[in-house]
Amino acid sequence: MKQALLIIDVQNDYFEGGKSQLHNPNGALANIEKVLAKFRAKGFTVIHVQHVGGPNDAFFLPETHGVQIHENLTPLENEYHITKHMPSSFLGTNLEKVLKDNEITDIVICGMMSHMCIDTAVRACQDFGFRVVLLDDACATKDLTYNDEIIPAETVHKAFMASLNGMFANVIKTCELKI
Repeated sequence: MKQALLIIDVQNDYFEGGKSQLHNPNGALANIEKVLAKFRAKGFTVIHVQHVGGPNDAFFLPETHGVQIHENLTPLENEYHITKHMPSSFLGTNLEKVLKDNEITDIVICGMMSHMCIDTAVRACQDFGFRVVLLDDACATKDLTYNDEIIPAETVHKAFMASLNGMFANVIKTCELKI
């Protein structure tokens, strides 16, 4: 078993003052920082994924402060930085190659947004044969609207964690992670 940490889309637009603020991004960030410190201390593979939007997108616009990875998670020179343009961290990127070249079998996933890019990445990992641990409290999302009803971020997050747990990932709290 060889583990890698995959940090997805922890970018400034998701925090206070950003163009798409999430519910409790700072709580998720604090837990991501803890797990990142553990992976760095062990010298394990760390992969940062950054979403860069197109000209018609509402946020993550190129050359803006909002598109930048949060300063607390700035990738180190020996860490991977993958740019994506779609919800999937695999689609149109070299993520699969990086994982296979590093002989990674198990991926610890955290980041933003639970209902979109996290969900998409976790499910795609099964297609490529990777085992996933998903850190519930190191992810964040936002309220969604469906049929004119607002679904609170907490409910959205729990629904996605519940749907991924078991079949697609082992969903745990950051404090339960063993590396």
